[in-house]
Formats: sequence, structure tokens, C-alpha cells
Amino acid sequence: MKGKTFLDYGLADTTPHPLGLEIERASGVWIYTTDGRKVFDAISGIGVSNFGHSNPQITDLLHAQIDKNLHTMVYGEFISKSTVDAAKTLSSMLPKSLDSTYFTNSGAEAIEGALKLAKRATGRSKLVSFTGSYHGNTHGALSVSSNEERKEVFKPLLPGVEFLKWNCIHDLNKIDKNVAGVIVETIQGDAGVRIPSKDWLIKLREVCSINGVILIFDEVQCGMGRTGRNFGFEHFNVVPDILCLGKALGGGVPIGAFVSSSELMSLLRDNPKLGHITTFGGNPLATTGALGALKLLGQVKFDNIEKQGVNWESKLKSHPSVKVVRRIGMFFYVELETQNLVSETIMNGLENGVLMFWFLSVPNAFRLSPPLNMNEEESKVGIDLILKSLPL
Repeated sequence: MKGKTFLDYGLADTTPHPLGLEIERASGVWIYTTDGRKVFDAISGIGVSNFGHSNPQITDLLHAQIDKNLHTMVYGEFISKSTVDAAKTLSSMLPKSLDSTYFTNSGAEAIEGALKLAKRATGRSKLVSFTGSYHGNTHGALSVSSNEERKEVFKPLLPGVEFLKWNCIHDLNKIDKNVAGVIVETIQGDAGVRIPSKDWLIKLREVCSINGVILIFDEVQCGMGRTGRNFGFEHFNVVPDILCLGKALGGGVPIGAFVSSSELMSLLRDNPKLGHITTFGGNPLATTGALGALKLLGQVKFDNIEKQGVNWESKLKSHPSVKVVRRIGMFFYVELETQNLVSETIMNGLENGVLMFWFLSVPNAFRLSPPLNMNEEESKVGIDLILKSLPL
């Protein structure tokens, strides 16, 4: 595909300069190309393959489900065992107040559902988000994301969205009884793995509770073990009213979910009826993938992840071209001097056999989020390839 864009293949483009690897298969931490190369996946498909590619604990379940059935009916009419089992497994890993799951097709759709539920629950329309936020690219999700350059050509978007300064306790005083919902990434992803203070998230929870505002945590990127806990909010002892998940939830199969209390979720079934509907949400194949991923999440050895994370962080910080490293679990922000050096590093990586990637909103840094179940030897190989690709 070198020199070609997706349009040349009859497909829609997302960038004028795609990486262009032609993939034959992928297994564990490795991606294999049609020209015989093998590439260490240090980004897990942008946080999707947290448990490695083609994990048999997921694919075996998928094969069995394919032999049973795929789609039978729109979500909300029939009962599918895999969908029920995935929801029960997810609820068992969450606080008791998060006991009801609405499965969607993607993380962005989970955000859309959460925003609607906040408005339905409160009867209000105003939404609050934060500087540096990224919640997806559908109209609603883009409306509560803060990158103005990416939003400008698609305006008008949702009205009534206010952006407060991220991690600023004083700004939280602007949240009042006119607000339907506040949405925040527990750990900001696209802004560069920004980790808020515990005091700020606690105060945010307090202000929302006082004013009857629905607090939404977006953990599409930072959930499912990425931060060294099952879910990012576990680092802060703060529980949201709605939790949004996606990416790694499906183990490689497209899926998203917003999770709330049964009391809140029941509001979507009446006044109006079918307050939120989806054809493919809760699809039995997708929820089978989620069931496998959730079972693997329950097996993660977080002590090992932290040990590997500390090792990678130490080696990256010691490299002369690296200016800043931010990390939580196996979620990394690596800052270099210039945007050009970042591009050079990523392209060097492809030559050396390791996949790294850009942030949308931080041009002079790159992201790392390797599979959480890589062994010690794979971890060593991965960081050595990354270090080899950094400019001297």
C-alpha cells in the first residue's frame, strides 16, 4: 500500500498519509505483514487489544458463538445469554451502583447514550466538559471534546456545552443546578495521559451530588486495566453516575457500553418509549468478545504491569532525546523536542519493527500502550525496539 491512500482501494480515508502496513495476521504482541515482516504492537491498536491479538480465551468463545447465531433481533427485544453474561461479569467488577449496562457499537456511541441519559434523568440540557478532553467524533461526542480546530468545520454542534479548566478546583464552582451532566475522562488520553489530582475528582463528585448533576466518567481509553487497576476511577475512590467503556472492552470486536444504576437506566424505556435504541448494540458476537475480555481482565497481574511500567518509564526518561514521560499503569505519554522528531521516531519504529503512534492534540509527543499480558521477554524486546527508534 506504500504511496497509496485508502481512496485508491475504494475505501474512505481518515488521513492523507496512512501508515499503510498490509496485515496478514496478528498474535500476542506481534503484527505480521503480507511482506513477511513482524512488528511489535506497542499501542495495542490504540488501546483495543489490551490482552494481545488473537487471544485464544477470546477467539475460542467467538468461534463457539458464531456456530450458534449472530444477529437475531434489535437490542432490547430478545434475551441473549452472551449479552446477559457479559453484563453480569462487568457488574461484578464494578461498585453496586453501576449495576445496569447498555451495550453499544463503539465508545463514541456510549458517550452519546450517556449524554442523553443525563438529560433524561435531570430534565436539564446544559453539559459541562473540560479543557483537553476528547470523547469521540460523532456530533455529540465532538461537542463535548475541547479541540476547537477539529470541531470548527462541523459546527454548529450541540448547544449548551461549557468547558471548564481541567484539574482546577476553583472552576468547579461553576457547576450548578442548571447542569444536566458533567463528562470527564478519568485519565485524559488525547491530551497526553494527564492524571488529575485526587482532591479535584473528589470535589467534582461532591459538587455534582449537591446540585443533582449526573457525573459521567469516560474510560473508553483508560478503562479495562490500562491504568494498572480494573478501571481508572479506582485510583481515586470516586464513583461516577455513568461509566462509559469501549475499545478494549470487546477484546478486538467492536463494542462500547455505558453503565449506570438500574434506577437511572430505567428512564430510557418510557416517556418516550424507546428513549435510546440500537440495532447492533448488545450483539451476541460482540458481547461474547466482551465476556472473554472481562474474564481476562480478572486474571491480570497488576503487580507485574507496574513492574514493567516502571522499567519502561525509567529507560525512556534516561534517553537523551526524551523530555517528559507521563505514565499510569501501561499508559504512556513520551514527549520529544519537536513534532518532526516524533514523526521520525514513529517511522524509525516501523523500520525497526515496533508500532508507536501520535496523539491527535499533542504533536510533539507519542503514545505507548502495549498489551497488558506481555511476558518479561516480550516487554524487554518492546522497550529495546522503542529505544532503538528514538533519535540520538
